[in-house]
Amino acid sequence: MQVLVTGVAGFIGSHVARRLLARGDTVVGIDNLNDYNPVQLKRDRLEAITAGGGAERFTFHQLDFSDHEAIDAALGATEIERIVHLGAQAGVRYSLTNPRAYVASNLAGHVNMLELARARRVDQMVYASSSSVYGTSPDLPFRVEQRVDFPISLYAATKKADELMSETYAHLYRIPQTGLRFFTVYGPWGRPDMAVWGFTDKILSGQPIEVYNGGNMRRDFTYIDDIVTGIVAALDNPPADDGQVKAGGSVSPHRLYNIGNNKAEELETLITLIEEACGQKAIRIDKGMQPGDVPATYADLTAIRDDLGFRPTTPIAVGIPLWVEWYKGYRARRG
Repeated sequence: MQVLVTGVAGFIGSHVARRLLARGDTVVGIDNLNDYNPVQLKRDRLEAITAGGGAERFTFHQLDFSDHEAIDAALGATEIERIVHLGAQAGVRYSLTNPRAYVASNLAGHVNMLELARARRVDQMVYASSSSVYGTSPDLPFRVEQRVDFPISLYAATKKADELMSETYAHLYRIPQTGLRFFTVYGPWGRPDMAVWGFTDKILSGQPIEVYNGGNMRRDFTYIDDIVTGIVAALDNPPADDGQVKAGGSVSPHRLYNIGNNKAEELETLITLIEEACGQKAIRIDKGMQPGDVPATYADLTAIRDDLGFRPTTPIAVGIPLWVEWYKGYRARRG
């Protein structure tokens, strides 16, 4: 199977590419290698993809997928059977200061992927949504059946818009699609703008960490291997065009799933686990709640479990030590 993976130099995208190559698929990867996160980290992820085997079945194009002409020029007549669209401008807080980056990448870019899916008549497009669409809803755990009409950040609004645009294309053109609402993903090759990376780096460096809302926050931390398993399961199981109601409520070939660890962990628990794995205590600076942040995330996995058999297997007590071990090695190599 030939799969297009956008955001292939990103955290989740690089892991997905490696999993697909390991099972014998051919991967065409797209990434613009922007500097929102370190470009060297992205290049190192690409190197890990090729080093992991199957390099002859991996093709990389450096381009911005918000530029439809660049996509058409790069892909040409390349056959694309399925799409894993993970590329996006990430980050809730960054959206407060750089909103246009989100309009270009998350809105125009998503439309470009939908148009590509339509033109190539793909069998399935799996795309990244986010738990941020639930906003400050007190109804925990979050269920895909809930209304998500009140985003509290532009990032969340663009992800909700992506879901709506995908529903439109599924209805008009019968393109099978699955949207995945990710819940706080962490693990090897993670993102420096995420708390797990930032806490680990600062604790090892003897620098203070900023703890928001007095640590009174909960997150459904999800290990990367579990996330990739869910993505591949969705890729392999396109929704049927049978007029039946799907997860998320669509009667078109379009489903929405939460994909998380099904457990809301206290931020203090996370910090303690990182301290133990690092072998040293954190120096703390307490901060108030940041604009756009939510107090808790917690995924109800009923739909994805029933449809795809998805069951996460990595609690943070296992995943955090694995992450810290990887990070120490990467930090030593990169200095």
